[in-house]
Amino acid sequence: MPRIRRLPIDTHPENTAFLLRHGNGYSAEQFQALRKIRVTGGGSEILATLALVDDESIIGHGEIGLGEQAFRRLNLPEGTEVEIAQARPPASLDYVRRKIDGDTLGEAEVSAIIGDIAAHRYSPMEIGAFLVACAGFMSTPETLALTRAMVNVGNHLKWNAPLVVDKHCIGGIPNNRTSMIVVPIVAAHGLICPKTSSRAITSPCGTADVMEVLAEVNLSAEKMAEIVAKEHAVLAWGGRVNLSPADDVLISVERPLRLDTFEQMVASIISKKVAAGSTHLVIDIPVGPTAKVRSQGDAVRLRKLFEYVARHMGLVTNIVFTDGSQPVGRGVGPVLEARDVLAVLRNEPDAPEDLRDHAVALAGHVLDFDPAIEGGKGYSRALELLASGEALAAMERIIDAQGRKPAMPDLGGFQHEVKAHRSGRIVAIDCERIAKIARQAGAPMDQGAGLYLMHKIGEQVSKGDTLYRIYAGSEAGLGFGCDCADENSGYEIG
Repeated sequence: MPRIRRLPIDTHPENTAFLLRHGNGYSAEQFQALRKIRVTGGGSEILATLALVDDESIIGHGEIGLGEQAFRRLNLPEGTEVEIAQARPPASLDYVRRKIDGDTLGEAEVSAIIGDIAAHRYSPMEIGAFLVACAGFMSTPETLALTRAMVNVGNHLKWNAPLVVDKHCIGGIPNNRTSMIVVPIVAAHGLICPKTSSRAITSPCGTADVMEVLAEVNLSAEKMAEIVAKEHAVLAWGGRVNLSPADDVLISVERPLRLDTFEQMVASIISKKVAAGSTHLVIDIPVGPTAKVRSQGDAVRLRKLFEYVARHMGLVTNIVFTDGSQPVGRGVGPVLEARDVLAVLRNEPDAPEDLRDHAVALAGHVLDFDPAIEGGKGYSRALELLASGEALAAMERIIDAQGRKPAMPDLGGFQHEVKAHRSGRIVAIDCERIAKIARQAGAPMDQGAGLYLMHKIGEQVSKGDTLYRIYAGSEAGLGFGCDCADENSGYEIG
């Protein structure tokens, strides 16, 4: 039996095992036939994709190398003897094939698929097949079944409070970073708000990516509970606490495929909010020509799907349609968006008014859940908490409790200004294009990368005026961003 050897190779999200091609009692044909193997020992088991090694300095005879993910999930000491055998395909793959053929799956079948995905029994290719099949068609009962299954395979957070609130935006609008303003407003009021966020899927950054510029977001459930007990709120990455872990696996495949269907979106958001212990949720759906939701009809359909799933999951929702015609704020990218958030919380005179107004409105909807607030007075209370500095003080306490970063990262040292090609009035800004340019420049992995917007819709510009500045941490990143902007700047001047 081979002994485990830990290899410092990141194969996220997949389990990968490494064996010498020759000298381990297997022929090359057997190796090729295995493809995926089962590794067992000490009461633990994982399925792993097999990679063959020809260099004995990497793996020796009688050893099996495990990448970082596989080693952590098997959870056995290095040097432990294990057994390897050909892995049988998960039985739930038959249900995936049925879905590919256009069948509607039952709750037990969806649950089996999600259970195997959460247990890392699927390869990224198999997960991709499931996601693409679901993108073709997914019924409302299937979406509910998917949500329930995703909740059931992960941890659940519980809070000793009858009212646990949260706010979530479906995304698609660059720098719609309202959560980092809403949460401290709500915390200053005294409501429990354990905000867990995903990292970016198709955007230049998510709330967790931006908060990570200021504080630690990789928090344990125990640390989250400690912070919430003291500060009423937290802004953390949900992946660490294993809330709806299948969703994190799905997201890792959705990201490169750029899949973000309504059904997957609803299952992802509701499952994580239920698992986080939320009882009341405000959902922000931006509607605009280049947003995720582009028509009023689609917005209503998505709202009804949210309402149906949330009601069956016991979650009270208030769904708000907002303006998604252009980016919110000025910065696009982790550091730039963090700067906008802090400017609003500090009541700086040049803080982005649209970000401020949008965040206060959403905070008002969240505060309206509080029975102690007279109906419709949530907005004025939110405005008061922001203007008084109480929201900023709450945010500073949350940052300190989570673990303040020594300093905010610098903006990318490579910069380029995109100029107006003609004089006129800005009549449209393509949110999708702006997000793509920022991602090409390196956001969110490069925290200092992104765009700073100088002008918004309705403003007059002269030929040669700077529309926005691209920031990147490398010459290559700047080149990619500039090439993307040269193809289409994302601005339409009338």
